[in-house]
Amino acid sequence: MASRPALDAARLWTGGLSTALVAALTAVAGILLTRRASGASVLVPRSVGLWGDRTTGWYAVGGALAGLAATGLMHLLIAVNPRPIRCFARLVVPATAVAMLAPLATTGTPHSAVVTAVLNLVLGLVVGSSVAGSARGAMNAAARADGVCRAPTAHTTAHSTSAVE
Repeated sequence: MASRPALDAARLWTGGLSTALVAALTAVAGILLTRRASGASVLVPRSVGLWGDRTTGWYAVGGALAGLAATGLMHLLIAVNPRPIRCFARLVVPATAVAMLAPLATTGTPHSAVVTAVLNLVLGLVVGSSVAGSARGAMNAAARADGVCRAPTAHTTAHSTSAVE
């Protein structure tokens, strides 16, 4: 039976909070950019204005909650799965695909649906990559604290310098 990776939970959840903030800001920036650049009525009619209505805020909150939910999922996977990051990727990819397809099934204009689908793809990439990176850092920090040495990689050996030279 494979051993479970060590975890610095505080570091993972700090990264998760950062992910939530970045996802919320990405959602707002994406809505503002797409409404301004493409003229698409993302989430609400264009007549409401550039900032939209409360839907814009709820979309940002949804992005933040997705970041926190992804962090919780990663924490669970680290506890029960010998390859948590690989398993996480296998869950995040189809979840992002569903988030992309959902706007295409609505009654809005095709242009707005495609723009919203692309924004959902960007949010899925932001959340997935950020949580995976936080998890890697949290597991490596815990391994270093436990005295576990990792084999040097080509990247670390190519950029390392010796203190005695």
